Amino acid sequence: MEYNFREIEKKWQKRWVENKTYQVTEDETKKKFYVLNMFPYPSGAGLHVGHPLGYIASDIYARYKRLQGFNVLNPMGYDAYGLPAEQYAIQTGQHPAITTVNNINRYREQLDKIGFSFDWNREIRTCEPEYYHWTQWAFQKMFNSYYCNDEKQARPIQELIEAFSQTGTEGINVACSEELSFTAAEWNAKSEKEQQEILMNYRIAYLGETMVNWCPQLGTVLANDEVVDGVSERGGFPVIQKKMRQWCLRVSAYAQRLLDGLDTIDWTESLKETQKNWIGRSEGAEIEFKVKDSDLEFTIFTTRADTMFGVTFMVLAPESELVQQLTTDTQKDEVNAYLERTKKRTERERIADRSVTGAFSGSYAINPFTGEAVPIWISDYVLAGYGTGAIMAVPAHDSRDYAFAKHFGLEIRPLVEGCDVSEESFDAKEGIVCNSPREGVTPYCDLSLNGLTIKEAIAATKKYVKEHNLGRVKVNFRLRDAIFSRQRYWGEPFPVYYKDNMPYMIDESALPLELPEVAKFLPTETGEPPLGHAAKWAWNTVNKCVVENEKIDNITVFPLELNTMPGFAGSSAYYLRYMDPHNNQALVDKKTDEYWHNVDLYVGGTEHATGHLIYSRFWNKFLYDLGISVAEEPFQKLVNQGMIQGRSNFVYRIKDTNTFVSLNLKDQYDTTPLHVDVNIVSNDVLDLEAFKAWRPEYETAEFILEDGKYICGWAVEKMSKSMFNVVNPDMIVDKYGADTLRMYEMFLGPVEQSKPWDTNGIDGVHRFIKKFWSLFYDRNDNYLVTDEPATKEELKSLHKLIKKVTGDIEQFSYNTSISAFMICVNELFGMKCSKKEILNQFIIVLAPFAPHVCEELWETLGNAGSVCDAKWPVCNEEYLVENTVNYTVSFNGKARFNMEFPADAASDAIQTAVLADERSEKWMEGKSIVKVIVVPKKIVNIVVK
Repeated sequence: MEYNFREIEKKWQKRWVENKTYQVTEDETKKKFYVLNMFPYPSGAGLHVGHPLGYIASDIYARYKRLQGFNVLNPMGYDAYGLPAEQYAIQTGQHPAITTVNNINRYREQLDKIGFSFDWNREIRTCEPEYYHWTQWAFQKMFNSYYCNDEKQARPIQELIEAFSQTGTEGINVACSEELSFTAAEWNAKSEKEQQEILMNYRIAYLGETMVNWCPQLGTVLANDEVVDGVSERGGFPVIQKKMRQWCLRVSAYAQRLLDGLDTIDWTESLKETQKNWIGRSEGAEIEFKVKDSDLEFTIFTTRADTMFGVTFMVLAPESELVQQLTTDTQKDEVNAYLERTKKRTERERIADRSVTGAFSGSYAINPFTGEAVPIWISDYVLAGYGTGAIMAVPAHDSRDYAFAKHFGLEIRPLVEGCDVSEESFDAKEGIVCNSPREGVTPYCDLSLNGLTIKEAIAATKKYVKEHNLGRVKVNFRLRDAIFSRQRYWGEPFPVYYKDNMPYMIDESALPLELPEVAKFLPTETGEPPLGHAAKWAWNTVNKCVVENEKIDNITVFPLELNTMPGFAGSSAYYLRYMDPHNNQALVDKKTDEYWHNVDLYVGGTEHATGHLIYSRFWNKFLYDLGISVAEEPFQKLVNQGMIQGRSNFVYRIKDTNTFVSLNLKDQYDTTPLHVDVNIVSNDVLDLEAFKAWRPEYETAEFILEDGKYICGWAVEKMSKSMFNVVNPDMIVDKYGADTLRMYEMFLGPVEQSKPWDTNGIDGVHRFIKKFWSLFYDRNDNYLVTDEPATKEELKSLHKLIKKVTGDIEQFSYNTSISAFMICVNELFGMKCSKKEILNQFIIVLAPFAPHVCEELWETLGNAGSVCDAKWPVCNEEYLVENTVNYTVSFNGKARFNMEFPADAASDAIQTAVLADERSEKWMEGKSIVKVIVVPKKIVNIVVK
């Protein structure tokens, strides 16, 4: 019987749905295992072959764990809010919900064709009110919470209100935007609005002034990863830095816990290091600098207070409020022009760019250690969100300060007289503070730092700071609070209304607050977000419902928030919702959460190494504080799959003609390389007729061939529509089958590594499956399987495979597993083995990789139920013990023939047998034996002369 993959795959995909094969419920009699993929945004382009890579890898692992007896949760859903759908709506007028549903249907069709073991009964879509109900609920909890530094957890804001009313700010140690000080009497005397404004300083979800990436043409704030080279990734529109009042989440309060949590999870060291760098913990001191001839003063944070004596200038971030206060009249034009230029650069660009720019403010600061006046400059290499947005510059010992000082001709002063000034960062140096102090030279400071190690110098200076009341010792983090507002339509609505310009939460019982209909998806004429177009977007506090805007009276009916939440809002706790997706009373039932606990294996791309993973971990820790999540870390093990890159093809057009010359002849002509659709190229040979039909301008194309063929050039590039190198998985499935696609994607290389897609090798994997099939059926459709007992060699081949694949799956080395399958099939084929005892076990081991063909052959062998419910075989090491050993027989170090001996044969017996073998006579004739060397289980070397 022929291997008809089309009928087989259609049959089993239908059977899996009918039998609810992949639906899972909590089962206390089984150990649980939770596998999760970073869920996709459903774009209009659908999937290309790079997208399923991680899904296939995790699906293999999920199936493997199920075969090991685990109760496996393997859900899938859609991150359904996003800017692309909104932009399409703006261009076409079609509601984003329509395009999103169409795109989801397309994705689902493609995913089903590949044969994933997803439990679709648990599907979630972030754009559905039933889902974002719980995103809004979590936001309200954050709004009504503060972070207690003493207890290291979120606490109800009501506790803080009570503390303020009784003792004011005395004795409180909480996370805040700025440190405030007031008495209980002062608090109690304030109006409701004034109290609400103060509380905003402490809430975990709060309104705050912050610098954002603002795109005027899109009319919205963009995340850093949505901006490339100063323009929006979507549309390529200019992006500027702008200060706006935005909703923020106090992620920074959890910085230390986010850092500590990395020690408890199984992530790669490189990923942990990325997170550590993003969190950016540093110990140092905050020191006050007074402004010369002014009552103003400002604070800087430094990790190297010992370098205070080498300060020769100060630098403010362009966004700092101090800039306008410190800029003198004579410097205003220069400073304003500089500020205008910096607006066009994102923080990410500023960090990466090492060029030197800046403007002098005209003011001077007094160094509290030396009493010297040093100039205050403005430069975009200083970031407003890190530390205090102001730095002291020590150019002799910091590379960026050094470059700045050299560029603007500022003083470069070593910490100690006689030090060599280097462009290398002082922070990177090891050993003593001054590498070359001259004997008897007096330091610039009252402290003698000569000969101290850096650690000792820092400690000495901290002590000096405390003793002289120059500042305070502090731990600082680079991690910033998350900007949580977007000026878009297609996103989760905030459950917030405004009374007296202050935000209040709608009643929890009224959730979800659903996204309203709007006439336009663009900002309003007055610059409000798209929700400003909604005619019915006001909150009735009495009836707890949305009413028409015209009913707003600011007594019982108030305006609702016009911003929506960002994309990461819906993806920050979705793993919890998958545990209990149909619960309309809670985000997740406590008992259900206790069963699934957390994600055992999380698979996704490295592009989420900071943003998503930081936000998810923060969100989960907050819910853990509330007693909602039972595990503080959401993702126990994380695997980053690599990228499948496109293999582009090129044709070479002779300039000013419509003639194309083949690759190896192109150097004879003046040609221009052009990308060509890889789907009309096979093994780098162009289908000429398909090329002519591809685009109208090529209809009359002529070709200069080599050996009757047009050979295309090629290159490995990012898979992209613009490069015509996108390969649709549907085409591969239609031509070779889903099992071939699954195995080939894994065969391309290690899961974690990026690799090029090359269709040229897919035939080999397809031939393997057909060869495996031929162990069951011959070309005449005869059934070959017998009940004969297996031989030792057959069992050895099988158990060698079991051992190899089991180890490979645990290490995600799927590519070497597939090589092992091919070797084993070749061995069984050579032994003409079609024995049920062997094939039954082989099917189970292959099933995670190629589930469709394995289900079919499992049924063919007469097994009941699905192969998914079989038991993963255990390697029997006894079958792998070698009974005989193949020795290479050499004469004077040159191999001449081989001989088989029992594995326990003695060296004397081996020597005697080799010398007695008639083949040895040829190499010993006329010569005498000097010695015989037997290397156990390897070689016999006879030295003759």
